[in-house]
Parts: sequence; C-alpha cells; structure tokens
Amino acid sequence: MKCINKLLSFVLIASMSLSLTACKSEQEDVTKYNLYDTSFEYGLTQNGATSDVELYAKKLCVTNTDDLGTSNVDSQVASGAGAFNITKQSTVYAQSVHEKLYPASTTKILTAYIACLKGNLDDYYTVSANAVKQASDSSVINLKEGDVISLRDLLYGLMLRSGNDAAIAIAEGISGDTETFADLMNETAKSLGATNSHFVTPNGLHDENHYTTVYDMYLILNAAIENPDFYNIFTANTYTANYTSGGKAKTVEWATTNQYQNGKIKKPAGFNILGGKTGTTGAAGYCLVLLSENEEQDKIISIVFNADCRSNLYLLMNEILSKYCI
Repeated sequence: MKCINKLLSFVLIASMSLSLTACKSEQEDVTKYNLYDTSFEYGLTQNGATSDVELYAKKLCVTNTDDLGTSNVDSQVASGAGAFNITKQSTVYAQSVHEKLYPASTTKILTAYIACLKGNLDDYYTVSANAVKQASDSSVINLKEGDVISLRDLLYGLMLRSGNDAAIAIAEGISGDTETFADLMNETAKSLGATNSHFVTPNGLHDENHYTTVYDMYLILNAAIENPDFYNIFTANTYTANYTSGGKAKTVEWATTNQYQNGKIKKPAGFNILGGKTGTTGAAGYCLVLLSENEEQDKIISIVFNADCRSNLYLLMNEILSKYCI
C-alpha cells in the first residue's frame, strides 16, 4: 500500500512538472509573437513582415484641430488657412484647417485631377447644351453647343480661365453626367483621406452640400501634383487652345487668374510661385490654393479660404509665406 502511494505521488509530481514546463514554454512563445508576421500566416493581412507595413500618413503633413501661428498674421480677414511644407512633411501654419468651408472654383483642382487620371487628354469631346447653360456672370471660356474640343484644351480652360462650362464638359465626357462625376469626386476625395468634404458640382458653384476643408484641399492637391499632366496644367501661366466651333477652326489664348503668376501681385521675397487656383463666390468669399517653392527649394502648399476681399486674400497669403515658410 505504501509502495502504491509512493508511486502515485511520483506520477503526480512528474505530471505537475510537465505541466509547469509546458506553461513556461507557452509563455515564452507568446513573448516572441510577431503581430504582422503571424497575421500574415493566418491570412489576416497582406504584409509578410512588420517592415513592410506602410503607415497611411507616413508622407503627409499631419495636424490636429489647434491653430498655429494665427496671432502673428492678419488671420481675421479669412475663415480658414494653412501652409504645409510638403518637402519636410510639416504643417507650419494652421487656421481652422478642419472647419467645413465652401471651396468655390478651387473645386476644379479635384475635377482636373480626376480627368487626368481617368481620361485621355488627346480625346475630343462634343460640348453639350447643358455645359454652355451658364449664368451671365459665370466664369466661362465661351464654349458653344456642338464645339469639338480636346480634353487637354478643356483642362487648361478649366484651370487657367476657370471655365465653369469647361468643368461641365469634362464631367460629362468622363462620366456621362455631372451627378455620376460628383460620385467619383467624393470617392476620390475619400481615397485621399479627405473625409470632411462633400462635392456636388465639378465647378464649385455654390451649393450648401458642396464643401471641403483647408486640410482636405491640401490632401487633394498634394496627391494631384504627383500626376505629370496635372502638374503641367496647374503650373502654366498661359495656354493657346485650338478647337472647332461652328464647323470652323478657332484659336484662343487663356491666362491664369492667379495674380501672383500674372504679375498683378508681388510675391514674397525668396519665393518662386509655381502654380495656383483661385475661387470666388458670395458664400465662399475669396479663395486661393497655391504651390510655391522657397529658397531652400522646399515645396509649399498654402491655402486661404473665405477671405473678405481679394486684396486681403493676397495680404494674408504673403504674411503666411514670409513668416512661416522661409
């Protein structure tokens, strides 16, 4: 009986030792657990190793809701503004950058970007009656129904002369109608992280449901300038278009509405103005989205939305560039 008890005790002790050893081994394995490698093995991620994981905002200027630098400039003349050093990936000025504001014709940056992605610039479009149906005070390139014009010419007319008729012709040529194109605008914006925006029209004419933010517009332009066709159009000062109107050849020349580029406004010392897009409506005020380069050749995206007048638009832009972007 004693021998049996001794044997049983030995078996129990051995079993406990094995259990403790197993627990210790499991604990050691847990400490060596590699989240992404193991997730890859189980089919939970596409990344095979942690070094392959690309953070979404790795190459972006990131900012929170706090203002930055507003006390040193005449920030009161506009509702929102921002400056982003995209070379150094830093936000250098922020004024209500996440507040929903009306973008007016700066909307056309997104329209042009989508057209460069989805369209063939050498394709020819026939202008519809809907495209030329614009208000008498609307900014247009004076298209006529039945005109035959290339997408390339339409894009220069869109960005330089800010043609609202060109925007409709582009949207119809790319998507068939403006409503479907607006869906594409919203899908594209969200894919770029511009989640506080909603677009209704390709030209930015006022609609309460058509809005963006300073930061979202930075995200859109930051992506757009990576496209060579867009960059060439965005940075042009003038362009000569040749198309068919009324069955006859027509030649017109357009110049940018960006007053830095057309020489009406003096740029800050030390800056090279590369390109820009203006926008103006009663509700949106005066808007400007600008791409420039400082003396260190850092590229800067700077934005002013809803300035109270054109002169104050450029005043604030000059102050932001000269104080924060050198």
